[in-house]
Amino acid sequence: MLCIQKCLGFGVDTALGDLPRPGKPRQVPDDAIAWVLSLACQKPKDVGYSYELWTYELLNTHIRRHCEAAGHPSLVRLSRSKLHKMLHQGELRPHKVRYYVERRDPAFEAKMANVLHVYKEVELINSLRDGLVSGAERELGMVTLSYDEKPGIQALSVTTPDRPPVVGRHATHLRDYEYVRLGTVSLLAGLDLHTGNIIETVSDTHTSADFIAFLKKLEVVYAERQTIRLVLDNHSAHISKEIRAYLETVPRRFVFVFTPKHGSWLNLIETQFSKMTRSMLRGIRVASKQELIERIHRYYDEINADPVVFRWKYKMEETFIV
Repeated sequence: MLCIQKCLGFGVDTALGDLPRPGKPRQVPDDAIAWVLSLACQKPKDVGYSYELWTYELLNTHIRRHCEAAGHPSLVRLSRSKLHKMLHQGELRPHKVRYYVERRDPAFEAKMANVLHVYKEVELINSLRDGLVSGAERELGMVTLSYDEKPGIQALSVTTPDRPPVVGRHATHLRDYEYVRLGTVSLLAGLDLHTGNIIETVSDTHTSADFIAFLKKLEVVYAERQTIRLVLDNHSAHISKEIRAYLETVPRRFVFVFTPKHGSWLNLIETQFSKMTRSMLRGIRVASKQELIERIHRYYDEINADPVVFRWKYKMEETFIV
């Protein structure tokens, strides 16, 4: 009879279950929960601690120590699990940091659109070239490269030789955790967006002089009648008076397209650098800095033997401005 009454009054779904009951009264009122959440939104250093971020233990200890003075005695026996539940319901994780990049360039949108226009133009040119029959391809009047530096590549040496895996005994290479620093090198690289080939140099520094040396290398690689367009950031070494003086000696040879400030993610060469870091450079050990340089050159020889054309795909249709 009770099920029939619930069905008539509240529907079939409600009739199949139990109606809510009063239950035990809540021991922590809303104002106390609001105080906890407000406290979690502050940094521990703002209330006198050395910590930058809360831990559950520190936050719980602080709450139980100061809740009575704040007018919330119901929190004196607050448990860690109850604190976790409050923070979870408030969608707070005060023990974590989520990073973002501030847009500090007032012309960010315009510069981003300019870079994406270049990528769209390259995509159209490549699709037209792919449609040509073999032997009918003609030389491009302008070639586009994505350029950047990867400084601070460390040459690390082992203190004792690595031990290789042994079947049935050691599944991995064994290595002494200590290492010796032999110095660092900087990689300067340009990714040809038409062919996928990478032109690179390795230097001890990445100054204006190194950048000029790289530009001279591009002049040798590409025909004299071709314009070389570089997508790059506005690092001081790219816009220095030495660079401007050099560009005046080769008029109309180079065109620079600058990414916005803090917009390195718009530069396609960064994708290749990331892949290099996760593969070839991961756990690398060398006997000398010269060996590191030679292995970097060998890596790019392997890349250029079977090049892959990089294409910008991330939200191109939504972001592209006509």
